[in-house]
Amino acid sequence: MSFRIQPAAPARPNRCQLFGPGSRPAIFEKMASSAADVINLDLEDSVAPDDKPEARRNIIQAIGDIDWGKKTLAVRINGLDTPYWYRDVVDLLEQASDRIDQIMIPKVGCAGDIYAVDALVTAIERAKGRTKPIKFEVIIESAAGIAHVEEIAAASPRMEAMSLGAADFAASMGMQTTGIGGTQENYYMIREGAKYWSDPWHWAQAAIVAACRTHGVLPVDGPFGDFSDDEGYRAQARRSATLGMVGKWAIHPKQIAIANEVFTPSEEAVAEAREILAAMEKAKAEGLGATVYKGRLVDIASIKQAEVIVAQSELIASS
Repeated sequence: MSFRIQPAAPARPNRCQLFGPGSRPAIFEKMASSAADVINLDLEDSVAPDDKPEARRNIIQAIGDIDWGKKTLAVRINGLDTPYWYRDVVDLLEQASDRIDQIMIPKVGCAGDIYAVDALVTAIERAKGRTKPIKFEVIIESAAGIAHVEEIAAASPRMEAMSLGAADFAASMGMQTTGIGGTQENYYMIREGAKYWSDPWHWAQAAIVAACRTHGVLPVDGPFGDFSDDEGYRAQARRSATLGMVGKWAIHPKQIAIANEVFTPSEEAVAEAREILAAMEKAKAEGLGATVYKGRLVDIASIKQAEVIVAQSELIASS
């Protein structure tokens, strides 16, 4: 292993990120009382151009007026290729209370995009005397974004999380699909006359996880468009969790419970992890570097895997 220690990601629950458009302030209270760990108030895709100024005002007022509890509170600004984003940042940081935790930056293509937002945020924080530094989450939604994913993850100390935005990513890659996440009808192989559908997002998710873990950033899976398909959502969430992602977006309230279920280690998994740690402690006391647990070899690497599960469980329990 490299002598450069892999930094730890932020220690916060991030199982579910619930999205809601800034143009619909009537739903903000319900979002605040939901079981989602992160609230994303949206100024981008879900808000029509003519509604953006009002949506911005709605969000600024709600940040200070609504009790968001212990949730991470984020606002998704508009993309840097639009005329809206700078006003999103300026108005949010000059007018909103310091309850806002995070800005989500969409369609990031390179580290320079992060630098631009960081420079503006830093200037406003200094000018206004804001003492709570704003954190960043970025969305990888393009061929450029995935090609530069590691430099993006390392672009700023403000970086806390990174998500995959499947729809815009698919469009940028020229993928022949209109689906948002999940398996795709024509992405299959045939073996002995039977079709087998694989995961077209797997490689991009793995790249995001690797970049995030290298630089101490939380990797998050993005939206699943068909909110009537609970099992499809659950399947993608489980794949993402297995790959190392810490949570998933919810574009409908019914998806919250599934995300929380999948990204919360089960009692059985936690119990087994603790048993592995105990078995290795016993082996260590006996001068051994490995032992056998339920018929399989466990060693120092097993300790690290078990510690991830236990730490995640304890973090969620304490939140």
